[in-house]
Amino acid sequence: MSRPEPDTGTRTDPEVRPITEADIPDWIRALNTGFLRTPDVAETEIADRSSYIVPSRTLGAFDNGRCVATFRSFAQQITAVGGTPVPANAISNVTVTPTHRRRGLLTRMMAHDLTAAKDRGDVVAILIAAEYPIYGRYGFGPATWTTQWTVDVPRTGLDPRWSGPEDGGRIDLVDGADVRKLGPELYERVRGAQPGAVDRDERWWQVGTGALRLDRSPWTEPFFAVYRSAGGEVQGLVSYQADDHWGDGKQPLNTASVNWLVAATPDAERALWRYLCSIDWITTVKSGWRAPDDLLPFHLPDPRAARVTTHADWLWVRILDVVRALEARTYEGRGALVLDVVDGDDGHGSGRGFAGGRFRLEASADGASCTPTRATAELTLDIADLGRLWLGDESAVRLAALGRVREERAGAALTADALLRTSRRPWCPDVF
Repeated sequence: MSRPEPDTGTRTDPEVRPITEADIPDWIRALNTGFLRTPDVAETEIADRSSYIVPSRTLGAFDNGRCVATFRSFAQQITAVGGTPVPANAISNVTVTPTHRRRGLLTRMMAHDLTAAKDRGDVVAILIAAEYPIYGRYGFGPATWTTQWTVDVPRTGLDPRWSGPEDGGRIDLVDGADVRKLGPELYERVRGAQPGAVDRDERWWQVGTGALRLDRSPWTEPFFAVYRSAGGEVQGLVSYQADDHWGDGKQPLNTASVNWLVAATPDAERALWRYLCSIDWITTVKSGWRAPDDLLPFHLPDPRAARVTTHADWLWVRILDVVRALEARTYEGRGALVLDVVDGDDGHGSGRGFAGGRFRLEASADGASCTPTRATAELTLDIADLGRLWLGDESAVRLAALGRVREERAGAALTADALLRTSRRPWCPDVF
């Protein structure tokens, strides 16, 4: 996750460069300062971050030898529409120290990183923005959204006598070691069918199950439950925690908070939500981050029992290679469209200007081709808006109404929607 600053003008000229191993403690201190955490740097954190950061992809801005801005990227895969894993440049740990805001440090770090990503052959860059207005000027557009629900269990209309799945499956409590064995294969099945999902490495599962405990994230052991189908196949996992709150009259008012829930089938998803709502003393279930069109409310007899408590932009996408990005995904419709993609340098060295051009997209259920062309443009749009459209969530018709894309041919935005939009919304289950 990132928390950078706007940059307008330069009063000093700190050196922006990849860090060395010796810089790591100072870089962590700057990172903690930017995120308003205590600037103390523990030896355990130095050891942990040293184990996974790539110094050549970890940038710092140094003023008189002190790190005053941080930026890190790493290799990741993102699932395109249709299930193809696409190489992505994932950006995180973006901060600028309060004393050095508005001096162009983010712009310089972003330009350095995006140029390197383009040279490596990454198709897209991705990030999760702490603040909305920052990243559009670097060519990023919000491509997925996320929603959290709070479920009022007594109001759901569910049968309180429920004692297990009706489909022949079963739910069992397991421990973290079981999750580390069962989770990666299950998640890979889910990721392959979920546009916008990113891969998880071994460290993700170690942190998520407590095998690796971080000083900056105090660990409370959660409950883990697994759903197996009638045939014994693992089809769902959930991690959750519960509080201990009782109201007047000695009535339980406890909340189950979901850390994450992964389900490969609707049956598994329904069974796990039903299980959470059936736990004795639990009167509220907090869903955690879910897809905006998640089925949760409609697994309940009374969907109004699930109240939206958060709905916000989530994964932002920056297209680095238009041809490969559009050819990597599948299309539900058939048609052709000439796109004029604007990715001009903004004059501040932001790293923009290397993915624009005019392209003819021809697509059908059998595949797609995207080729540079000199044909007359039918739809003109900024590279950031192509990022919004790429995973199928945004509507070109809506962007045209907002003045963000321009139709050069009447009906071109409608053609774009028929080609690009998906029947289910993309979603990124993770934060990074």
